Amino acid sequence: MLKNIEKFVMEKLIKDSTGHDWAHIDRVRMLAIQIGKVEGADLKICELAALVHDLIDDKLFSDEETALKEVIQLLKKEGIEKKEMDHIVEIITTMSFSSGPEKGMSTLEGEVVQDADRLDALGAIGIARTFMYSGAKGQAMYDPAIPARTQQMTKEEYRQGKSTSINHFYEKLFKLKDLMNTEEGIRLAEERHTFIEQFVEQFLAEWEGKDVQ
Repeated sequence: MLKNIEKFVMEKLIKDSTGHDWAHIDRVRMLAIQIGKVEGADLKICELAALVHDLIDDKLFSDEETALKEVIQLLKKEGIEKKEMDHIVEIITTMSFSSGPEKGMSTLEGEVVQDADRLDALGAIGIARTFMYSGAKGQAMYDPAIPARTQQMTKEEYRQGKSTSINHFYEKLFKLKDLMNTEEGIRLAEERHTFIEQFVEQFLAEWEGKDVQ
């Protein structure tokens, strides 16, 4: 069952160049299992939700309704019980940062998978993925004339407004540490958060032709 789902996800994301590729999915899966073990979550739900979580992402698929139907069909085909399937669907339809970062997840498994996904947006991998995404979308890596959008935004404003790679740190990444749900997620986020803070400090200093003091 897992091999079939993995194959389906790989085929769906094979052409991705935004940092939401199979490698991202696999890292989120491993982090979800790691956090889930510590927190006492249902590891089957955590793993399956992690595997399919980006298959309905509007950054990647324009028709979210059709994409969700395909995920449901896949889970049914692989014999996932309705109660488990409903749980997985609830997780993947509510965990996105753009749908409202302050909205909490309703189950421990949802908290675990959301934490795992957010952890992959931090640290060295998070930095690399940020520049991948900006490059794929034709955004500049930095432009002092484009201010970071730190106010509360709708999903449409967040997705469609003008931004840069560096602005993304202020608009999303720096906020993630304080939005972690689980104790293990919080613990893992600390070091990765510090790393991205140091990176942005170094980047801005070099942009101005200065040394970091």
